[in-house]
Amino acid sequence: MISLWRGLMDAASGWDSLAIALRLFLAMLVGMAVGIDRGLKRRGAGVKTHVLVCLGSALVMMTSEYMTHAFDAKLDMARLGAQVISGIGFLGVGTILVTGKNQIRGLTTAAGLWTCACVGLAIGIGFAEGAIYTLVLMMITLKVLTRLDAVLHRYAKVFDLYIEFDSNKNVSLFLQKMRELGVKVETLEMTKGKGPDKVPGAVISVEIPKKRARLNLLDEIRTLEFVRYVEEL
Repeated sequence: MISLWRGLMDAASGWDSLAIALRLFLAMLVGMAVGIDRGLKRRGAGVKTHVLVCLGSALVMMTSEYMTHAFDAKLDMARLGAQVISGIGFLGVGTILVTGKNQIRGLTTAAGLWTCACVGLAIGIGFAEGAIYTLVLMMITLKVLTRLDAVLHRYAKVFDLYIEFDSNKNVSLFLQKMRELGVKVETLEMTKGKGPDKVPGAVISVEIPKKRARLNLLDEIRTLEFVRYVEEL
């Protein structure tokens, strides 16, 4: 098994038709692996986007290597790859969205696209082994660390709330109630609520004294007469 692995890695690091085919196929597999994870979570960039980014990056690096073999002049092999690393940021920006409740969506997808491009560059230059190890760590990050993120969010003392009030005048009453409960309001940003009446809403970052008081705080806010709606972001 180890000899087969070393044979594949050595074949991918060469410069012949087999190496070119192996690199492109590996780039496609990497893009598919990351894209499937994003697609299952209904993110903006799915399988096709990640595959194309990884394939294109691999081709760019192979083009740089081809130029050094095809022409006698000394060329900078890293120049085209550097443009990919900086240029892929424009594609990643298109996946980042700010929702009506000022939530940021798409950061992980944008980072995944950028990393896919970097992995594609590594594959394209023949550094297939490093690309495989990076893919494994990427999948661990997307699968395992997502659960760790959820646990940290669940037990955090600082979290965000979206609240809709009857009127703007009730915001001061809400702040007074938070002081009475010993809750520190870190930030408060007013927004327009949904619905035809356009009731005032706010995205509020609060800090609770004890992590176990989180559910009790939400229940307490729901009992306030001037609060129409509340949810944790």
